[in-house]
Amino acid sequence: MQIPNISYPVTTLDGHEILPAGTLLTEEVLLEVAEAGRRIQHQSRPLIEHGRVREDLQKYLGSAPYNQIFGDIQTQNELWSMMNEVNIMAPCLDVLDYFHQRDYYTYRHILMVFAMTTLLARDMIADCKDWLRESFASPTHDIGKSCVPLNVLRKITPLTLNERRHLEHHPLAGYVLLCYYLGDHNHFAARVARDHHERKNGSGYPRGIKDTDPMIEIITVCDIYDALVSPRPYRPVSYDNRSAIEELTRQAERGKIGWYVVKALVAHNRKVDYDPHEVWVSDDFRGTPPEINAYGVLSDD
Repeated sequence: MQIPNISYPVTTLDGHEILPAGTLLTEEVLLEVAEAGRRIQHQSRPLIEHGRVREDLQKYLGSAPYNQIFGDIQTQNELWSMMNEVNIMAPCLDVLDYFHQRDYYTYRHILMVFAMTTLLARDMIADCKDWLRESFASPTHDIGKSCVPLNVLRKITPLTLNERRHLEHHPLAGYVLLCYYLGDHNHFAARVARDHHERKNGSGYPRGIKDTDPMIEIITVCDIYDALVSPRPYRPVSYDNRSAIEELTRQAERGKIGWYVVKALVAHNRKVDYDPHEVWVSDDFRGTPPEINAYGVLSDD
């Protein structure tokens, strides 16, 4: 596999350049980044207790379509208990604050992917509580977007080719940032930041690998689902729940994502006993995706 290189600089919020544009992410370079990060002590704090996170999550979980998925009281109690165990390093919390102040779409998205991932991991991963406590992978999956200009993240019209390339820089930028903050280039959270846009059939980015990690796949499906049903700057109207599920179904049919995770999400939408193997997903597509959607459309400029 070709060694990836970063097309734009990777910098921290305070302007410290970790790697310049054009750097090949070789093993040697990543070890140096991790070693530099280990020289700095970073404290960790509970994510749920940070700022308005708990209050905002409660509000988001009570809105459609999430009120259907998280409506059961027992499910909510288990979810909060698990999320209470997750501590996040201070620089990552600073990035969350940055998005809360400057790009509310990304802030909301990070929290909802965290909640969805926690729910599906509870059902699908045997040691999910240990995993959540140790990895904090889903709340940091988009940390690399702090290296993308805000005018790109918040743009409502189609991106130019250069803007699209800058946006697609965020997985590798997130990987480098977490290698630095965690002092470990093999840490699972860093790999999630790098690989959450990869696909099972190799059609994703940034490396075009065939991703088969079950936990990363859960985060990937939650990432796609929330991007469809939540407000986005490039789309004035969100997907309704049925259309979002149908889009996930299409992607599963094309081999981009796994059926098992999609069926798990469908089971929670239908509030049926959890057994994805028994969930039937219709191929009769009757949803209506939004007519105006600039996602994936490139500007002629």
